[in-house]
Amino acid sequence: MSSSVVDGLPFSEDKKKYILETLDPILEELVTDVLTEMPKQPVDFMVQWLRKRSGTTHLQRIAIKTKNAKLKEELRQMTGSLQEAGTVIDKHEEEEESEEEEDDECDEIPEHMKQPSGKGGARQSVSAEAYGAWNQKKAFTPPKISKTDEQKDRLMKTLNKSFMFNELEANDMETILLAMKEVKFTADQKVITEGEDGDYLFVVEEGSLDCIKVINDAEKVVKTCGVGDVFGELALLYNCPRAASVVARGSVVCWQLDRETFNHIVKDAAVKRRNKYDNFLKDVALISSLGAYERSQVADCLKAETFEQGATIVKEGEPGDKFYILEEGALFVLKGDKQVMDYKPGDYFGELALLKNQPRAASIQVSGDQAKVLSMSRVSFNKMLGPLQHVLQGKADSYK
Repeated sequence: MSSSVVDGLPFSEDKKKYILETLDPILEELVTDVLTEMPKQPVDFMVQWLRKRSGTTHLQRIAIKTKNAKLKEELRQMTGSLQEAGTVIDKHEEEEESEEEEDDECDEIPEHMKQPSGKGGARQSVSAEAYGAWNQKKAFTPPKISKTDEQKDRLMKTLNKSFMFNELEANDMETILLAMKEVKFTADQKVITEGEDGDYLFVVEEGSLDCIKVINDAEKVVKTCGVGDVFGELALLYNCPRAASVVARGSVVCWQLDRETFNHIVKDAAVKRRNKYDNFLKDVALISSLGAYERSQVADCLKAETFEQGATIVKEGEPGDKFYILEEGALFVLKGDKQVMDYKPGDYFGELALLKNQPRAASIQVSGDQAKVLSMSRVSFNKMLGPLQHVLQGKADSYK
């Protein structure tokens, strides 16, 4: 809801501000979920929605505190056991092994702290992983899979289309090129199964695949992956089960990368970028209504752009092929010579030209010293935000 919408309401300025800043994001999220599910009993659905939303944070905090307390107690018991065992070690052996033990003190996770790796559960808890073999600094030898020059050229072109790889240093890119394996899938072949463990990510070179999640006991296609898209990376980034099933729509060619190479070469930069944008998107009213998986996919499609004071980001009457979200700075909207509204961080614009395939309805200019926006191409916009077009359309109509 823009400030112009509440201007005519018979409320004080404090109440108008409360509507815009507090009520509107919640109501917009609620309406989006209601329209997505279209329940037969909307009132019951909304009551359950509000109860769930109000209780999530509190329950999560209780779960985290309980888990941390348990881990601290287990660590205390481990420390006591190690100290007791140390009293029976021969002094001579202690002197010989002391240097080695300094490096390998946390080599193994005790059996009682290990979690099984199977369908429906993470490979290990994140807390346990910090003490395990995956967190050790050890020698790494990436695989080297022979490729023809033609294969390397194809793979390089594909990786350059992916945010996760296109900013790697030359030597790291060479390591990735050698480590990736070409894999092919046939129509309707399931590449990934939701809930299972995963040791590989995939980059699409040819064809397309559907990402399918079970929502309310029904399978729904939440995303379609095309050329240059990455899938299967969540299990590697966050050490969690597969977030969705992935099925080939036809003949598909992908490049597969193993977990270990990904962790050593790509993970840190990818996690930092995705977390930064994901946290920002949680406060964008439109995007915050998406689930964590869908929001992370939107984050992957965003490209940062910076504009100086007075710059025009979009110009009234010109064609448009990008959707924008303001990350930093301030903007104002012009229709003709009249300033009609302002934008603050978290506001989005540019959707009207993409929704209706029309020229830009207004000009957007930078009002402060500098503004940073996150842009999304027309193709990504249609793919990622298609389910929210009813919300976007409502905002687009406010330009009229």
